Amino acid sequence: MTSPAKADDEVAVGPRPQPRRGVSLRDAGPPIALVVIFGIFAVLSSDFRTVGNVQNIMDAAAVLAVVTCGITFVLMMGSIDLSAPGVMGASAIAVALLVANNRNGNDLGLLGVLVAVGLGAALGCLSGLALVSLKVPSFMTTLGVSAVGLGIATLMFSGVQPNISDEMLHGWAVNRFLGLAYLTWIAMGCVLVGWLIQRYSRLGRYAYAIGGAEEVLALSGVKVAPFKVAVFTLAGSFYGLAGVMVTSQLSAGLVQAGKGYDFAAITAAVVGGTLLTGGRGGVLHSAVGVLLVIVLTNGLVQIGVSPYWQGGVQGLIVVAAVSAAVIPQRRRNQVTK
Repeated sequence: MTSPAKADDEVAVGPRPQPRRGVSLRDAGPPIALVVIFGIFAVLSSDFRTVGNVQNIMDAAAVLAVVTCGITFVLMMGSIDLSAPGVMGASAIAVALLVANNRNGNDLGLLGVLVAVGLGAALGCLSGLALVSLKVPSFMTTLGVSAVGLGIATLMFSGVQPNISDEMLHGWAVNRFLGLAYLTWIAMGCVLVGWLIQRYSRLGRYAYAIGGAEEVLALSGVKVAPFKVAVFTLAGSFYGLAGVMVTSQLSAGLVQAGKGYDFAAITAAVVGGTLLTGGRGGVLHSAVGVLLVIVLTNGLVQIGVSPYWQGGVQGLIVVAAVSAAVIPQRRRNQVTK
């Protein structure tokens, strides 16, 4: 006869639940869509399928990919970051004034690049601190920080455009390796670093957890606020590097260097499968979304679609992507918001 204690032990011990493996249809959707769209444009336009055009697509995706890396971490937490234009503008002007230029005698080279990226990280940290201290929606605090960044950029601009003459920074956009610009390789490196942080660091795991169930994470004893600040700081550093990349492309620092990149990055992330509500997606998902957006834009130009229609087509794709991700979740939870 089995004793009650022994029976309890036998009941308590059971097979440990195994994580679900494999790739879901929703995860496979964006890569499949990328292949299909690329194939359609390749059939419709002989110029689209050339090696040179593929290189142009990769180069055009570089800056957006870096911005999207940063914003993906914020979206994984279920927050929205609209600070990219201001952060990029401030970093773009800063690096233009710190490397060899026509405004002053500075020639800090790589150190100037690091300072500009550090400025972006500082503005990102400000976004995070404002979020956790003011307890207001993230889109409001980050919009305010964007205005702060644009103000800093305008003060540094002082009405005279700084043109760079630094060979190292200028070479990022001009020099090529294996057919791709250095900027493209930098963007690939950022995607790899972002994926490693997301996959193997506590910051990446907690970003997912905050987006999935912040209350549960807090009740388990984790201090959520520092990780939120860290995520916004990381995002700001990506934006700062993107501002430096734009300066390399233009050979000049512009206050509006980051104009439009916030919404373009959110679009790319959502199209790639990163949810606005947090807890799903990631850097690789968003990288696929960047390629989808750039391939679509390039393909529409190649087949002669009017620029006035291109924005509408991209908007429809964003709506379809959001609907495909959100509708199954609503049906499962039986909640309408």
